[in-house]
Amino acid sequence: MRIGTWNVNGVRARAAQVREWMTTERPDIVCLQEIKASTDQVPAALCELEGYRCCWHGGRAYSGVGLHVRRDAFVDPPLFSHPPFDYENRMVTAEIGELTIASVYVPNGGKDFDAKLRFLEELAGYAAAAQARGTPLVICGDLNVARTDMDVHPKERKPGLIGQRPDERGLLERLIACGLVDVGRALDPDNEHLFTWWAPWRNLRHRNIGWRLDYVLASEAIARRARSCAVLRDFGTSDHAPVVGTFDLPVARPAPPPGESPDRATEASPSSAPSPRLPFFDRDETGER
Repeated sequence: MRIGTWNVNGVRARAAQVREWMTTERPDIVCLQEIKASTDQVPAALCELEGYRCCWHGGRAYSGVGLHVRRDAFVDPPLFSHPPFDYENRMVTAEIGELTIASVYVPNGGKDFDAKLRFLEELAGYAAAAQARGTPLVICGDLNVARTDMDVHPKERKPGLIGQRPDERGLLERLIACGLVDVGRALDPDNEHLFTWWAPWRNLRHRNIGWRLDYVLASEAIARRARSCAVLRDFGTSDHAPVVGTFDLPVARPAPPPGESPDRATEASPSSAPSPRLPFFDRDETGER
């Protein structure tokens, strides 16, 4: 199973790149953040992307998240929803059989830092409730907190700066303590150059002077089966890079493009999920956006 997450910083500006990434990586689940588009503004080529069921949860020119689930990897449609504490279109979840996936865009905190802390507190409570139920959970997205000083380039470290403050880092640790594993760091614990966001000036991305703000957090049983968690630093024109986690979990693999070796196919586990509560777009079933 491949699970990808990307803060696209405007899905309309990055529509062709999203399609290219999804075609190249062929992820089974894609979490997008900061789409900056209402449902009717999402490019039709993405809404109708063949092979995926999609949920868009956004508003005009601000915030917003999306979630794509590859239809031939999972038998039944996912149940899309969002929790009561969601605001500004910052979180969408998909129940896929026993598994819950969340695409999350935590507030930056520059305009309302208290709102950021409240969101992180509620997110930790959400994860704690999933842990209490025994629900396998994967939280992906731009959490807007650098977990430790290692997750910020030395030239960017500034004590008390939002994104590096002890109170928000403490809440991120509370979230992870709810039975979750920071997969990227678990697989690469000593890498001091593991960043996912770079300020868009002074050639910082090329120089890799950045922050690690984008995460794949997975329940321990899932994280134990993680094979890789790659940051695609050279891809795209967003100020964030896509992150793709690969797990030894059974899904049906799509047919590879001509000339590529096929992956070993496995059967997808049946899902008992009912019809989705939020709108999703499935070209084969609805014929429209």
